[in-house]
Amino acid sequence: MPHDHHDHLSPSGHPYRPDNDHPLTYWQQMEIAVRELLIEKGVTTAAEISAQIDAMDARSPTDGAKVVARAWTDPAFREALFADASAATREMGFDIGPMRLIALENTAEVHNVVVCTLCSCYPRNLLGLPPDWYKSRAYRARTVKEPRKVLAEFGVDLPDGTTVRVHDSTADMRYVVIPMRPEGTEGLDEEALAALVTRDSMIGTGLAKAP
Repeated sequence: MPHDHHDHLSPSGHPYRPDNDHPLTYWQQMEIAVRELLIEKGVTTAAEISAQIDAMDARSPTDGAKVVARAWTDPAFREALFADASAATREMGFDIGPMRLIALENTAEVHNVVVCTLCSCYPRNLLGLPPDWYKSRAYRARTVKEPRKVLAEFGVDLPDGTTVRVHDSTADMRYVVIPMRPEGTEGLDEEALAALVTRDSMIGTGLAKAP
């Protein structure tokens, strides 16, 4: 299920993508109309909109990985993160916007996984754009019904005694998973630890890499 979007290749050998030449949806037309009206009224400019899009596109899971690495090494920050993840990440210099961010701790006893059952709510300001499978109907529907099976398809096989908790993101509340720190990393600094943190491990569909 996680890798369905790679199953079909185009003649060039790249993953097949359908042409985006269908008629505009109602919401796409609405976005264009509102954007053009804001520019016309002088509220913003096309350049400012482009700059904001570039800033969003530049965000990536490496930002979230830095948060995880600091939580692994700084007890005071770790406590602050689980008390108020929005404030703690802002103090690190990350602009996460007005949303409420909640940090979830994975342990040997509890494994957290994040989904958005309605659409694709995701902490983009911290992790960048969501993967295609996160937005798929299969992931959104199946994760809440059979989380262990979905996790197994991602290669995460949990012991029977581990509790799996599924968290549903909303428009104003997002989650980031703090994976367990791998064994044998006691001597690594934050930069080296951050390199072990994957995007999937911060969603809960993966684990941090071994050193």
